[in-house]
Amino acid sequence: MNQTTFKPLVHGIFDPATWTVTYVVYEKPGGACAIIDSVLDFDTKSGRTSHASADKVVHYVHQHNLRVKWILETHAHADHLTAAPYLKEKLGGQIGIGAHIAQVQQVFKQVFNLEDEFKTDGSQFDVLLSANQSIALDEGVGHIMDVPGHTPACVAYQFGDAVFVGDTLFMPDVGTARCDFPGGNAQSLYASVQKLLSLPDDTRLFMCHDYPPTDRAVAFESTVAEQRTKNIHVHHGVSESDFVRMRKQRDATLEMPALILPSVQINIRAGNLPPAEANGTHYLKIPLNSL
Repeated sequence: MNQTTFKPLVHGIFDPATWTVTYVVYEKPGGACAIIDSVLDFDTKSGRTSHASADKVVHYVHQHNLRVKWILETHAHADHLTAAPYLKEKLGGQIGIGAHIAQVQQVFKQVFNLEDEFKTDGSQFDVLLSANQSIALDEGVGHIMDVPGHTPACVAYQFGDAVFVGDTLFMPDVGTARCDFPGGNAQSLYASVQKLLSLPDDTRLFMCHDYPPTDRAVAFESTVAEQRTKNIHVHHGVSESDFVRMRKQRDATLEMPALILPSVQINIRAGNLPPAEANGTHYLKIPLNSL
């Protein structure tokens, strides 16, 4: 297959509770697919997890007779829990994330004072993916783009003319990701955005989230040309120094995401729960006066 003309089919499933979009990417019904950035439902009041969002993915995969090869994460999310292990159990596939996840694990092992046995080498994931590494569906082959800045381990996935950018970019009227989490860096984010905006104008860009203004509906697909001309944070002509100044000022005003504490603890484990304690129950930690 000519990769310059490869136009995969993309189905986005929006989760209104976390403003997250999970993608199913494939070449044709009956073929192989990748699932990108899944959501495990989490009730903060009760601490209970459920699978309504993930089951929508399962239904779509079965409906189109797809074979799951990949369950991919663009990064260790701070705003939702991943359903990767549940989807792997139901559908198969390998769980993959950027190879720099080890840096994130090292930081948050200290933040949460995790058990000594917790490994900070990314081994909880099936596959660690490096820049320019190829990942195949059927005939179409995708590749990995390192896009650090929001976190040091952020990656984007490019399949033909479609790129799944994670939290690096949002829709043009929303802007770009925050950089104030541990390991975040506004200069790095600016460079990552420029890498994405150097792609051909008609490249399709798919966002992991949308936080729409009140005057429009939820949307999560854009193009390089649209982002280059209209993105409120990084449109053509915005310098690195302008962007870094804006990003630091803006980040200082933002509250922590509502689900950051449970999300990070689960997501750095590839979606697995912490080890059960003596009573058979799994627990999450809340570090006081730390973040």
